[in-house]
Amino acid sequence: MYTLKDVAVHENPGDCWILIKGRVYDVTEFLPQHPGGAEIILSYAGADATGAYESVHTSSLLETPPPGFRLLGPLSPSELPPVSRNPGLDVELHAKPPLDTIINTFDFEAVAERTVTPKTWAFYSSAATDLLSMKLNRRAFDRVLFRPRLMRNVKSVDTRTKILGFSTGVPFFIAPTAMQGMINPDGEKAVAMGAGEEKVIHIISTNSSHPISDIVSSGKGPEQQTHFLQLYVNTDRQKTAQLLANAKSCGLKAVFVTVDAHISGKREADERLKVDVPVRSAVSGAISHNDKKGGGMGRLMGLYIDRTLNWEDIPWIKSVAGGLPIVLKGIQTAADARLAAEYGVQGIVLSNHGGRNLDTSPPALYTLLEIHKVCPEIFNSLEVYIDGGIRRGTDIFKALCLGATAVGVGRPYLYALNYGAEGVAHLTQILKDELETTMRMCGVTDLSGVHPGLVNTREIDALVEDGIEHSYVKWRPKSKI
Repeated sequence: MYTLKDVAVHENPGDCWILIKGRVYDVTEFLPQHPGGAEIILSYAGADATGAYESVHTSSLLETPPPGFRLLGPLSPSELPPVSRNPGLDVELHAKPPLDTIINTFDFEAVAERTVTPKTWAFYSSAATDLLSMKLNRRAFDRVLFRPRLMRNVKSVDTRTKILGFSTGVPFFIAPTAMQGMINPDGEKAVAMGAGEEKVIHIISTNSSHPISDIVSSGKGPEQQTHFLQLYVNTDRQKTAQLLANAKSCGLKAVFVTVDAHISGKREADERLKVDVPVRSAVSGAISHNDKKGGGMGRLMGLYIDRTLNWEDIPWIKSVAGGLPIVLKGIQTAADARLAAEYGVQGIVLSNHGGRNLDTSPPALYTLLEIHKVCPEIFNSLEVYIDGGIRRGTDIFKALCLGATAVGVGRPYLYALNYGAEGVAHLTQILKDELETTMRMCGVTDLSGVHPGLVNTREIDALVEDGIEHSYVKWRPKSKI
């Protein structure tokens, strides 16, 4: 048996020991083989790496250690630390109420706020600077009213549709969100399982906690379930090409390229809380850490994203995507929607990244109305989706009436994941039920019956841009000389 002092002296690249779950390992020979780089292991050299290990790897991985990962023996029982959660996060968390008591998206959110660790809540719930865009995303839907048509036979309604030609049971999809393993160890694997049960399309993030192959195999498999990939283009373009090849080999059906996040917004709630246990994406390889600005996970894990990405890169993305449909995620003006059509992509997502990047950027609903005003022909050229602030079936229906092919739902699915795959399925059922109720009350029996005449947008029409490029006279103060 070993003591902590025995371990502590082996703390350099040429002689590296670590502790994991009360066992001592010599990982000196493994350092150059570690997929995430030697640095992350060396940060725990001569110390306990249990928290960092468990935040990234499955519990069964060390049953058959990889070459160079040599088990030396157990730590003396007298040296074992008391059972604890992540360092610095030992707060009193409330018990989760039974899943069947959750009746809307807001219930899931309230439970998550009380039952997840402070860092997890800060990362998921935070938005840029003053949170104005995040709040506007929700308020925009509240300001659109219905114009219901009555006396229709609505005994049966049908929510089925197609997204990029792929059948789905509902006109909404699970939007990509990073590091889902922070809220549930199974992370994206549980999302895939719940999505498969309810026939809802799942978009897998480049910053996923689990490998793409594991996520896909956790659901119904690529033949029976549709997954898309959300892509951040890497500064090392070869890594992006490899990721797209891997995604296609795993059966993913389309690529959603995020174009509004070459840098991360200032998410102050996330920055304030330091990262205690590093978190690593199994797909991008990005690792969370701290710096002098704080512990912002989005900012620090996004350092690999290529800031030179521009319209002329789209042909290259198409060439390495191997024929998969390309969708641009993050469009915020009609002018860029028109450019997307000119560059021949198959779809666009109108989005301000959940208000997480550029605060006071427009809600997607405003951009949707701007496209109607400036270039309505876009709706015949590609598929248009929106995300941000969608919390009700009524929100989904309003977006569909205004021309959206489908909508993305992000944070609510994160909060539902707090309950695992069952929570993901339960949230899908809630949204589908609310959508069906709204359809019946507006006199619509299937999605071919939605149209702008069913909604009143007068309250926000004056806030919608007309697409005219404004020019301002540059003002300079008079010289005092």
